[in-house]
Amino acid sequence: MTITQNLQDIKSELPEEVLLVAVSKTKPVEAIQEAYAAGQRVFGENKVQELETKYNELPKDIEWHMIGHLQTNKVKYIAPFVHLIHAVDSMKLLKMINKEALKSNRTINCLLQFHIADESTKFGLSIEEAQELLTSEAYEQLQNINIVGVMGMATFTDDQQQVRNEFTNLKRYFTELKTSVFANKADFKEISMGMSGDYPIAIEEGSTMIRVGSNIFGSR
Repeated sequence: MTITQNLQDIKSELPEEVLLVAVSKTKPVEAIQEAYAAGQRVFGENKVQELETKYNELPKDIEWHMIGHLQTNKVKYIAPFVHLIHAVDSMKLLKMINKEALKSNRTINCLLQFHIADESTKFGLSIEEAQELLTSEAYEQLQNINIVGVMGMATFTDDQQQVRNEFTNLKRYFTELKTSVFANKADFKEISMGMSGDYPIAIEEGSTMIRVGSNIFGSR
């Protein structure tokens, strides 16, 4: 199977409202170019240095998503061009994104990352932490970030019911925030959940954005 064929197969099954983020981490520029030639414009990377290098080498109409854990001292490298930062899990990180966005004279779209998995190695907020963050005075002062939704990663397990429950929880967190904090904000609408192994379940549970790598580019 080619990258082009894989993309066509996945896109043919996707509901219209679900965005496909092609996860191109560790993949060579040539592979991304093939996906680009097939019409894919949204790519996700999880390492800042790799993201920056690829941005410089590839067409400028690509929407780059930072999907990995982001350290505050690395924000400045991607702030001038990143389209969406998926994994925002602290006020400290939000403040840094805001600061660097201001320097680049732009507003950066962000997703709040929730800890929905059983694994302690995954990052993310609890719903209580998110509510506290979003109602704080510090948050009120951030003019150059735009929170457009939520993100989460399910447990890496064969237990599909557990995965489904975790996605259900993320959808519930989204709905709680939409009701309590973002009721008047039309662009708070994204639920980034679902990867190569579990995206069909994520879509059934309300995902608007799936992050798919190996099903497009082949396994690492």
